[in-house]
Amino acid sequence: MRVLVCDDHVLFADSLAHLLRARGRDVVAVAHEPAAAVAALRRTPADIAVLDVSYGGDDTVLNHLTELHRVAPATRVVLLCGQIDNDLLAACRIAGVHAVADKRQPADEILTILDRVYQGERLIPADTGTAEAEPAVPAARAPAGDAQWLAGFLTPREREVLSALVRGNGTAKLARTLGIAEATARCHVQAVLTKMGAHSRLEAATTAVRHGMVNPETGEWLVRGPHGGAR
Repeated sequence: MRVLVCDDHVLFADSLAHLLRARGRDVVAVAHEPAAAVAALRRTPADIAVLDVSYGGDDTVLNHLTELHRVAPATRVVLLCGQIDNDLLAACRIAGVHAVADKRQPADEILTILDRVYQGERLIPADTGTAEAEPAVPAARAPAGDAQWLAGFLTPREREVLSALVRGNGTAKLARTLGIAEATARCHVQAVLTKMGAHSRLEAATTAVRHGMVNPETGEWLVRGPHGGAR
């Protein structure tokens, strides 16, 4: 089993890597931020990437999973975090994460999770009150809460991108509007599609309009509140 470890707590990352090596796993790289993990996977293949969730400020590993999957589609993702909630679990299912584990679990339990993921299992709890189960779709939400629930997975930049998709902007226009490179714009679009579980730009735009996230006539971001933010 080839493993990449990424955690911004250097001591934790190095300690986990040491433990994995001592138990016979091949640690191919240790990184301390998601971008470095992606760069490492470009150079060296890994069967499993063990990643922390939070990386200071508002940055989370969920913002980088689209790029990680693009660079290393065969690598299975296991997230370790200090606090697991239902919104995180739902986002992980959408993003194709293979397992979520609590950092406070005993080392042997974490190793067992990695072994089971390596064997092809997915170990994401249905919610924070259950053990191991993975429903085919996220738990149903009340219609009135759908917009804020979906919006809560998107970064401010991704909300701008989704609004642009509703306006019908192509990649080139999107890049000019946001002042970014076309390649970066494509990455943001793919991140939006992944988080929304959409297979196309049209599907993402339609979902945004249907759930009241974006005004279909103006492309204005409509969701307000602690999870939806404001454009």
